[in-house]
Amino acid sequence: MNLGATELIIVLVILLVLFGGAKLPKLARSLGRAQKEFKEGVTEGSKAEDSADEKPTDA
Repeated sequence: MNLGATELIIVLVILLVLFGGAKLPKLARSLGRAQKEFKEGVTEGSKAEDSADEKPTDA
């Protein structure tokens, strides 16, 4: 999906109309936190998967 400058401006104006100027910073902050938590969860999941794959070998 390729968004140009015009489309991005239209989306931002619609968000401003729907949520108002006061709520947009709160909305952006909560989206940033959600993204950060998601990345941390993915990282922890891959670390757990990697440690599960490293099984000690008995000789």
